[in-house]
Amino acid sequence: MIYFDNAATTYPKPPQVIRAVADSIEHCGNPGRGAHSLAMRAADEIYNCRKEAAELFGATPERVIITSGATHSLNMAITAHNSLDGTILISDLEHNSVLRPALASGKEVRIFNTSLYLYGEERTAAILASIDSLSRGASILITTAASNICGVTLPIREIGEYCREHGMLFIVDASQAGGLYDINVTRDCIDVLCLPGHKGLYGPMGCGLMILGENVTLPPYMHGGSGVDSRSKAMPELPPERYEAGTLPLPLISGLRRGIEFVKKKTPRTILEHEKKLARQLKNELEHQRIRVFLSKCESGIVLFNIDGFESEEVAEFLDKQGICTRAGLHCAPLAHDTLGSTGAVRVSFGIYNTAEEVREFSRKLRLLHK
Repeated sequence: MIYFDNAATTYPKPPQVIRAVADSIEHCGNPGRGAHSLAMRAADEIYNCRKEAAELFGATPERVIITSGATHSLNMAITAHNSLDGTILISDLEHNSVLRPALASGKEVRIFNTSLYLYGEERTAAILASIDSLSRGASILITTAASNICGVTLPIREIGEYCREHGMLFIVDASQAGGLYDINVTRDCIDVLCLPGHKGLYGPMGCGLMILGENVTLPPYMHGGSGVDSRSKAMPELPPERYEAGTLPLPLISGLRRGIEFVKKKTPRTILEHEKKLARQLKNELEHQRIRVFLSKCESGIVLFNIDGFESEEVAEFLDKQGICTRAGLHCAPLAHDTLGSTGAVRVSFGIYNTAEEVREFSRKLRLLHK
């Protein structure tokens, strides 16, 4: 099997991730629910995961909140600020995990232009100009760091500085950027960074992170047991326990810790360059076959394409029968597809375990469809 659907979830997982999940089930208790050795071991495991994430993303461990994934984190961040007056700004590349909770907030949602066909400083200036033209009365700006359909990145640091200067809360969806790009919560003026564990951090599904900037305080999203100050009728005042009601998914957290350690050892830059090299190779293969590739500049390990005369779902079904995993359709991001001028396309997304030979085999198989 050739697995080219890493934007959905990275596969395979590093062996140490799988071992850590099993080990925590066998040897750990419930964190924060006892002072015995198994409970303390569980608490240490969770703290070490927070510590690894904090080091990778420029935060402090206490402000690394465990969630069920990026969607959970985004809903927590957006819902927590429903009390703020003003409109919400989002980019025209957002996934439904941003678009839907933003619309559900009942606030006015304005969409800024990401100027896909500009590059470098010119594109950054155009994005900031679009934000500025819509910013009157805005209190929150939410943006993806990298698109899930075409890999285009946004100038997070410059947007963060703009938000800080203009008093807007800055929420970043790093679902496709975490583990690949240099993101620093403090340096980039990020107030809330939302991440899944199972994509670029190579952890298991069902566990994610919400990382808070130093000066951000949110109301609790859920209420319940936290293992802290049990006589209080309210959630604790301080993070992380303020935002973590109930028992945490320790086996998944253990796996996520090892995933983050794996990424840090490889380095995000090395992983990204490997993926981009494969993306350039595939783009060249597709263009030789006269297949339309959306956005020819490869900023990431994602390649989006269509073949004339075929629906994207037909292409993905054919490839699946050839033992190749891709994803077709709108990828839960119709807003982004509208921005690209696409009504659906085939997405190939690479990970650290993919190879150049797999790309060549993919190209050979694809020729069978439209020769």
